[in-house]
Amino acid sequence: MIGTVEPQASASAPVLAAYSYCETVTGQQARNFAYGIRLLPTPKRRAMSALYAFSRRVDDIGDGPLPDDVKVSRLEDTRALLTRIREGGIDEDDTDPVAVALSHAATRFPIPLGGLDELIDGVQMDLRGETYETWDDLKVYCRCVAGAIGRLSLGVFGTEPGARGVERASEYADTLGLALQLTNILRDVREDAENGRTYLPADDLAKFGCSYGFAGPTPPQGSDFAGLVHFEVRRARALFAEGYRLLPMLDRRSGACVAAMAGIYRRLLDRIERDPEAVLRGRVSLPGREKAYVAVRGLSGLDTRHVARRTVGRRA
Repeated sequence: MIGTVEPQASASAPVLAAYSYCETVTGQQARNFAYGIRLLPTPKRRAMSALYAFSRRVDDIGDGPLPDDVKVSRLEDTRALLTRIREGGIDEDDTDPVAVALSHAATRFPIPLGGLDELIDGVQMDLRGETYETWDDLKVYCRCVAGAIGRLSLGVFGTEPGARGVERASEYADTLGLALQLTNILRDVREDAENGRTYLPADDLAKFGCSYGFAGPTPPQGSDFAGLVHFEVRRARALFAEGYRLLPMLDRRSGACVAAMAGIYRRLLDRIERDPEAVLRGRVSLPGREKAYVAVRGLSGLDTRHVARRTVGRRA
């Protein structure tokens, strides 16, 4: 069982200021993530904001305009900072608010900080321009940049005492991360192509006549682009179904957070499935009112109860 260590005393003013900075970063930059973590109690919300702010820093290095050699250097600096956080080497008055907040969160919750090393590994894979022949190859990348985030988040959420199958909670958190990342890859296929990146497996692209990539707002001539998208959507749905088995293992508000974040991505997947070529014309997104509805649905516990009933039915 992954327990939760709740804060025993109020945080100091410098730590609260550091958390406030991370929450601001999260609110401004996490268009989907923020809807879920608003549902958490304050200590968990702060810890998740610290995780997001550190992860955002790593992603911004990889996606930014700096030369690759500078990016590599900055990623190694960030890894060194993570080592200092892991070893308790960050003072409360440190000038880096993200380091202060994450260091504090790591003393309050059993966060497996090695997951952030995996995130850095994944961004370094991007810098090397790696491509992926098969889904098994792509899974390695997805586990670094998204599965690891699921496992890190589980360290904050904790699991409910006596929950069935709790020994697999980390596996389900990882799988849910893969589902979200594959949805991201489908949504961003045109944007990634413009940046010289291809994530979808080469054997899938070849199967549907899409090996020449996605250089414009229409599918490659003679390809079955819709078939490719529907194939990947089915794969993502299977990952969501497996990852959702985590929900009954969480407390109500942590389960609501996960259901809200995953629910937003599942609705994105629905939109992509209905109009596959939309991802070539621009970024597919949900309006704020729909995200809010998903968050309320998560808080109601509907998804958690549905998964619990389905799991019990399987065992019967």
